[in-house]
Parts: sequence; C-alpha cells; structure tokens
Amino acid sequence: MRVRTPFAARLGALAVAPAALLALAGPAMAADDCPNGGTVRFGVEPYEAAARLVPVYENLGKLIADKLGCKVEIQVTTSYNAEIEAMRAGKLEIGEFGPLGYVLAHQVAKAEAVASFSDKEGKPDTYTASIVTWPGSGITALKDVAGHSFAFSDPASTSGHLFPAYGLRKAAIDPDKDVKPVYAGSHTASFEALRNHKVEAGELNSDQIHSAKSQGMWQDGMFTTLWQSDPIPQDPIAVRGDLAPAFKARVTKILQTLDLHSLPPKDLDILAGSGKTLVPTTDAAYSGIRDLVKTLNIDLAKL
Repeated sequence: MRVRTPFAARLGALAVAPAALLALAGPAMAADDCPNGGTVRFGVEPYEAAARLVPVYENLGKLIADKLGCKVEIQVTTSYNAEIEAMRAGKLEIGEFGPLGYVLAHQVAKAEAVASFSDKEGKPDTYTASIVTWPGSGITALKDVAGHSFAFSDPASTSGHLFPAYGLRKAAIDPDKDVKPVYAGSHTASFEALRNHKVEAGELNSDQIHSAKSQGMWQDGMFTTLWQSDPIPQDPIAVRGDLAPAFKARVTKILQTLDLHSLPPKDLDILAGSGKTLVPTTDAAYSGIRDLVKTLNIDLAKL
C-alpha cells in the first residue's frame, strides 16, 4: 500500500508498468491512416494488478487492431493520474478511465467518452461502491468508522474514493480528517488490506467483489456492508479529442459496436460490464459525477 503523495509528484512521470506495454498488429494499413506512425496507444487505469490486466487488454487490443487496421499498443499505467497525464501529453490516443478519472481527463486532456461496457440487455452497465468492515473490527455502524483506519484505492478513483468519501460525509464523517486514510493503489490492494485486517474499514466496489468471487477469494460473512452507493455508470473508453477527424470517427464507430464474445470467459470476468459488447456513451452520461464533485467541493487539480 502507499500513502497519498502530492498531485504534482504523481503526475511528474508518465509512468507505465514495465510489463504492461504491448503492441498488437492488425491488418496492414497505410501508416498515414493510423496516428503516431501507425500505432494506436490505448491506456488502461490500474484498477487491478498490471500482471492480471495485461493479458486481458492484450486480447481486447487485438480485437480493436483487427478492425482498425492499426497496431494497438496497450499501456497499463502505474496510477490513475498517470493515464490522464499521458493523454494530456499526447501519448495516448484511447484510454479506459474510471468515471471520476474521465471527468478530469475531459477537463485537462481533451478526452471524449465514446463507448462503455454493456449490461446483459445491451445498455450501458452500472456498478456500485460500498463501505465495508470485517467482523471483529469493533465497527458495527457507519458512524463508528470515525477514528479508524480506512482503505481507499486511489485519489482519482470513483468507487475507490469519490463515492466512499460521499458516504462518509453523509454520516457526518470528514474523509480527510475523521478517518486514518490509506491509499492502497488499486481496488485489489484495498480488498487485500481489508481481507488481511491491515485496515479496519474501507471501500469495495461490486466489480472487485465479483472478481474476488471468480477467483475463489470470497467467503460469505467476510465483510459487513455499512453503506452502498446508488448505481454508477461503468468506465468509459475515451478518445483524444484532437485526433484527425476521419480517424476519430473510424475508431469511435469500432469502439461503439465491438463484440467481445470471442474473448475468453476469464477476460470477461475482469472487464467491466455484465454484457459482452461495447456500446455508445457520451460525456453527458458522467454529468452526475461532476455534480457530486461539486457537492463535495473537490478540487480535481488536487486529486
């Protein structure tokens, strides 16, 4: 786990996990039909360990490359903000962001949400955030969390920071002053901190719970849920707004209709969404996230 570090320090390096950079070739196409000398760079937030995400997004990148006719290079960044900064610096053409990360990327990096993961009915899927504790922690209600250690995932995470902070404030608990915050770095790390009783309370989202169950790491009664959010829109896949118009239109159409059925079941267990396709979304789908940021008086530049 890591403690919170200053925003400028986290953004200082355009960091990518060493094993998380892969170039996947699609059918040959003229280099000038593809940006960046023929390679499309696809950033992924580190919501799980890079070693687990890389093979999944390698397969997803191959699907995109086959339809796009360009090489697709997967970059799992070392932090949520590193992905935002990479797009701001023109080092990513596509990025999968969490909803809060997307709001910031739209503001500072010209990110434009175009697609998201579907539910079983073919509509944009949702997920939930929760605040949990473990039996024996001494915490029996949300109000009891004050004064205890609390695992967040990342300052720029929607379900790992924004919504848990909102839940705490609803219980008159200041998420910065009234708990002992620990920034674990990912939802998986937050889960491990809770499972091993390294913290007394923390965040878990429904996708992480599903992932833990699929890996046989979840037992009934492991945690007590103290609070759960309303449904949150799933991660958007965004394109950089200053891409050449013809290419942007082409990659947008591919992303909005991409069929994921050919991916291995274990990949679909990790990817967001309960359906097996990507579907269109827009920036407006994340207006509720912006409203919550305003409600909590969060300065996005200081995340």
